[in-house]
Amino acid sequence: MKYRPEQPLIVQGDLTVLLETRNTRADEAAKVLGRFADLVKTPEHIHTYRMTPLSIWNAAASGIHVEEVIRTLEDYSKFDLPAQVRKEIVKYMGRYGMLLLESDGEYLRLRSSNTSALKELAAESSLAALLTWDEDTGTGKVDAENRGLVKQELTRLGFPVTDLVGYHEGESLQVQLKSNLDEGNPNPFYLRDYQEEAVDSFYQEGSVHGGSGVLVLPCGAGKTIIGIAAMARLHCATLILTSNVTSVRQWTQEIVAKTNIKEEQIGEYSGDRKEVRPITIATYQILTHRKDKAASFSHMTLFNERDWGLIIYDEVHLLPAPVFRVTADIQATRRLGLTATLIREDGREEDVFSLVGPKRYDMPWKELEHQGWIAKVYCSEIRVPLSEDTRSQYAVADAKMRFRIACENPLKLDIVRYLLQLHRGRQTLIIGQYLDQLHHVAEQLSLPLITGSMPHQERDELYAQFKKGEIGVLIVSKVANFAVDLPDASVAIQISGSFGSRQEEAQRLGRVLRPKQDENTAFFYTLVSKDTKEQEFALNRQLFLIEKGYRYAITDAAAFTGGEDTHGQFAVQ
Repeated sequence: MKYRPEQPLIVQGDLTVLLETRNTRADEAAKVLGRFADLVKTPEHIHTYRMTPLSIWNAAASGIHVEEVIRTLEDYSKFDLPAQVRKEIVKYMGRYGMLLLESDGEYLRLRSSNTSALKELAAESSLAALLTWDEDTGTGKVDAENRGLVKQELTRLGFPVTDLVGYHEGESLQVQLKSNLDEGNPNPFYLRDYQEEAVDSFYQEGSVHGGSGVLVLPCGAGKTIIGIAAMARLHCATLILTSNVTSVRQWTQEIVAKTNIKEEQIGEYSGDRKEVRPITIATYQILTHRKDKAASFSHMTLFNERDWGLIIYDEVHLLPAPVFRVTADIQATRRLGLTATLIREDGREEDVFSLVGPKRYDMPWKELEHQGWIAKVYCSEIRVPLSEDTRSQYAVADAKMRFRIACENPLKLDIVRYLLQLHRGRQTLIIGQYLDQLHHVAEQLSLPLITGSMPHQERDELYAQFKKGEIGVLIVSKVANFAVDLPDASVAIQISGSFGSRQEEAQRLGRVLRPKQDENTAFFYTLVSKDTKEQEFALNRQLFLIEKGYRYAITDAAAFTGGEDTHGQFAVQ
């Protein structure tokens, strides 16, 4: 067996890959490894990745070939690639594209070159009501209404389906980007190269291979623009689902600003309004609203209110379980998922893959940073001690309360004051989980606070003042985690969060990623209580961003109370 100590990877037989972080090739290895493996642990010197069937299938769907995966592992590994690993990669890559779902009159046909595997699958009890084995043709017969359920169950069984049935066109709507209209247009609009590539990856020249899937790009990269460009490719009535009313109105503003569509052609479907128009934008919350747990979801009929040709799932990682069920029934409609992260805290990434579609495009965050399309962000974790009184409360509390006590550590306020002084003049967000803590900080620092209970009009007014620079510092609860356009924020101070949510960490970093007009840099600070549950959860929260190439400088709060000049060394770590 060869041993190459200069290489950074150790590939293990269970598809786990260890990355030696201090190796000179660690960064380049991590960049390519992240295309087909998931980061699962990040101790200081060794990061642990795991290849899974889903990570391999998503790699295949985005155009990566089995030879490229094996060659990458061989090039960066300290030891020879275990034969079992090679075998498993070939097996899982080979399963992507093995099963084809095609139209056959009023039915659908599940075909495969591996008919024995297909026959065995047809005998699975979970598929018995969805799939009928046809001995004469060596295919599976599927009712059209079971199209989504078959795909979902086969993915669960380890056999992803390539859906070649195609889509209906939907109600016609001539959406045109303003860059394609009059040459004299005073506000021309042009797609960036990577935005064009993302739309191409989804559309695939209108073939049956395109029309469903997920595009993964960081916050600030223009996912809304990409969604609008997809609408302009397809020229059809579109239903857009998003996370909150603020996002609904931002979509409306962008569509009106960048296309020929008039505002009266766009409907808002939310708690405030129930408008169904050629382009309708709804919140996930209204779709999943019901009077009680025994009642039906009264607004799910929206999926049938018009002949939609395209459904856009904004922040697809937030897609609620009831919407998955409806999505299984609308596989004839083109489906586009937009997200900064495919991570779901409920573990239902497979359902996104099978029902919305596979990952079609994933733009490296650091590449966008290098090109200047998003800001360069310095990430720091500041570890704050507990006072003696707080430590005593922490010691006798249960696990859940310990986490909250650590999050609400009163000594964090001193560090917030220091950071506000350090970055005076920069647009700054203070973000937290617990309302009592946020109200206390707002009161102590005389700063405006946005929470979920605030009326949308007041919320929008504060956002507008922040954008104009009339407000320099804004405190926000978790309502600002998603789809909030705060382009001038260049500092984010996270004082508490939702346990170990990687998804939330990525979204909060996204609040400062949008490019800045002058020096294109931003700062993201996370305050955690030292030697507590919060510090443990912080390691998990950071996983996704570390995978994307970000590094957290770890700083002890004592650095700010020791009298030394920490301004320069801390701010640029």
